[in-house]
Parts: sequence; C-alpha cells; structure tokens
Amino acid sequence: MASCTPLSSSIVEYFEGDGYYRCGYCKNESGSRSNGMWAHSMTVQDYQDLIDRGWRRSGKYVYKPVMDKTCCPQYTIRCQPLQFQPSKSHKKVLKKMLKFLAKGEISKGNCEDEPMEPLTEDAVAGDVALINKLDIQCDLKRLGENLKESLAREEKKGKSAKKEESNELIQSQDKRAKLGSGEPSPSVAVHTAPKPGKGADLSKPPCRKAKEIRKERKRLKLMQQNPTGECEGGQAQREPLSLLPPKAKSNQPKSLEDLIFEPLPEDASHKLEFTRFLCSSPLEAENPPGGPDCGYGSFHQQYWLDGKIIAVGVIDILPYCVSSVYLYYDPDYSFLSLGVYSALREIAFTKQLHEKTPQLSYYYMGFYIHSCPKMRYKGHYRPSDLLCPETYVWVPIEQCLPALENSKYCRFNQDPEAVDEGRSRKPDRLQVFYKKAIMPYGVYKKQRRDPGEEAAVLQYASLVGQACAERMLLFRN
Repeated sequence: MASCTPLSSSIVEYFEGDGYYRCGYCKNESGSRSNGMWAHSMTVQDYQDLIDRGWRRSGKYVYKPVMDKTCCPQYTIRCQPLQFQPSKSHKKVLKKMLKFLAKGEISKGNCEDEPMEPLTEDAVAGDVALINKLDIQCDLKRLGENLKESLAREEKKGKSAKKEESNELIQSQDKRAKLGSGEPSPSVAVHTAPKPGKGADLSKPPCRKAKEIRKERKRLKLMQQNPTGECEGGQAQREPLSLLPPKAKSNQPKSLEDLIFEPLPEDASHKLEFTRFLCSSPLEAENPPGGPDCGYGSFHQQYWLDGKIIAVGVIDILPYCVSSVYLYYDPDYSFLSLGVYSALREIAFTKQLHEKTPQLSYYYMGFYIHSCPKMRYKGHYRPSDLLCPETYVWVPIEQCLPALENSKYCRFNQDPEAVDEGRSRKPDRLQVFYKKAIMPYGVYKKQRRDPGEEAAVLQYASLVGQACAERMLLFRN
C-alpha cells in the first residue's frame, strides 16, 4: 500500500542500459561501458553498500563499470590502514615535505607524484567527468581567494553558499579543461609516468637496502661457524645472534604517524595547515551516537601553505571507511607530490577515526586498473584488497595479480560454487517513488502495466542488490 511518510531515504533515478563512451585509459572511442544513476539524495549506509558492490560516485552521478564488457576493467580497491606500512617511496615523499617545511629545500629531479587518471565522458550528457582522488590536477592559482570568500558566505547563507562555492571550484579550473570531453586538461602536467608497456611488478617483494642484506649474510655466516653459540676462547655468548644488535630502538621503522607529525623547528621556513568542513554532495550528513566526532558525509579537506590554499581533497566518511573522491591542487606545488602526500594523510586520518569508531577501518581509493600500467600505483598502498566483480567479496591484491596478468577481466573468488549473497531475490519488494508516494514495485507495476519498463527495473535491482533495492527509492515519472 502506498505510504505518505516523510522522505528520509535515498532517492535515485536509474538510466536504463549501459552507456558507451570514449575510454580515457586506452583511448578506445567506444570501448568504455558503465551503468549509472543520478542520486537526488543518498544515505551514507546506502552508498557504503553500493561501493561494496563496485559503484562509485562522481558528484551526484553514481556509476558502475560493466566489468566483463568494458575495455579497461576498473576494480574497487581498499587499503587496510591499521596494518599499513609506508613504502620507501612513500617515506621519500613525507621526508621531502618535511625538508621543504623545515628548511625551504626543494628536491631536484623529477616530480614523483601519482599519475593523472584521464577524464572520461559520462553516459549522461552534462555530467561532470568520472574522476577519482589521487588522479586529477587542476589549476588552483585563483582558488585561494575565492574559497576564503566562499567560507565567509557559507557561515552567513548556509546551504545556498554551498552551491556558489561549488561553482567557484569549477570556474577556477583552466578554461581549456572541459570536464566530460573525454580529454585531459591541456594545462595538466603528468610526471614520472612509466614507459609504455612498463609498470611496477606488485607481485615482487619490496626492495631491501644492500646494507641490510650484507648484515643478514654476516649474521648467518657467524651462526654457521658457531652453531653452539660459542665464541673464540670457549666462552658462550650471553645472547643468541638473532637478538643482536642491542641498539634496537633507533633502527625501528617509523610509523606513518611518526613521519607525518614529526615536529618542525621553531624557525621553520613554511607552515602547513589543514581545515575540514562539510561540502555539497548527494550524501546526507549524519552525526549518530558512537560515530566520528565530525559525523558522516562528504567533506572538503583544505591544505593551506603560509596562508595560501594549495590543495583541496574531497572525501566521503562512511560507516566502515573513508572513501577518497578526488583532489584538486595547484600545479605550482607539484614538486611536493601532493597526490601521494594527501593519500598518506587520509590513511592516517582513517586510523584516527577508527579510535573513536572501531568499525570504520578501511580507506577506499577508487578503482584499480591493472590493464593500464600508469594506473597501477594504487596497488602500492599495502595491504590492500580488490573486490571480486561477481561475488563481491574482498581478495588480497597479491592473490589477484597473477590472474590479472593473464586476463583483463577476472573473477577473484576461487570458490566456483560461491555466488553473490547480496543479489536481488525479491524484486517486487523494491521501493518505488511514484507520484509523491512510496510503494513496492509489485504494487507499482500493477498500476503502470508497462512490460517494457520491467527490464530496466530488474537490471537496476540486480546491480544495487536486495538490501539497497528495499531501502532506496527508485524515482519513476
């Protein structure tokens, strides 16, 4: 029976079929395929469940690649911050930032930032490009002053100021960069991209310093020469060789927090500050008991250097994760590797939120694209998992890489009997929003009696899963 209760659910408008558009990775003119829907509003729990089924948002457009048909399959990837250890290259970026802030030193040589993920034309005309965090560089030279003004207006005007701020963010980009055109901005500079056909071999263990290897060989040699643990003169050693050397503490690897929050000298050359505030998005802000102090929803994270804004990151704080959306940064500061630096800070931020909200323990990095060597860098944030595109279970990336070397599209779940446990089983219980009333699809289809519409509704149900189909409202007109 139809209901007239106040709307507090997600309201989405699904677009039938799957779109064909130019791929930003392999440049195939019609090889990229995805399904999509417009989110008029969305709860954080619904979006959490959707990204755990391979969906991703770009503004209010939520899309899901057709994995077995698209030219460059995009696998959802998440990092495990609680076990995360920064790699050698990550530490280099953090030390580079520290040297710049403390002494004003600018590292020479190539910029070691993450490569840019190309902009891709959406299936819906006029929609913003499908962009992921860590992947896009935009001109922010004018953003500092504009954003200061927008913050002042936000305090006075509330929601209306959020729309103005969003427009200013878009206008601050180079006029030549046309989002949705399928072409990267001409003003964007991509640094240190691997040579064609090359990419990091993530299946290999991380490199070790030659000094460490030599020490290990020496210890093994001594143990072989003295199997009983005795030294020359017949005196027994007081400690086994495996426990040496006793200078331990200084040789312990620094944690991510140690590296990020290392104190600066009083006379530091530069000052880096951070601010965070809610931003406009389809996600409804929530602040339930037991949740993070900042609440759930979409946030802007601003990076201020000596009073000038140099980067703005957008993140979604969801019930079980921090989901990275995208990052704008001033290309004049690309030498600081702001893409890598912001990702590491967001991993540390996720760990901080976990202390208050234990179930919030993952960092989602968008899509991992193994078929595009330049986009394999997300696999360097370890440990990380990839989402099986058929059963929607998480599999350690190390187990996925051998299969991805042989085939672009892979089912990662090795159990041939496993199925999608969250699949749509009762489509008639799907919720529909029609003529200002909420009703089950079983009631709605009796009123409309349009067999041609049923295929689209069933496709939508299969893609979002039973739980979301019963909670979200599918708008029909």
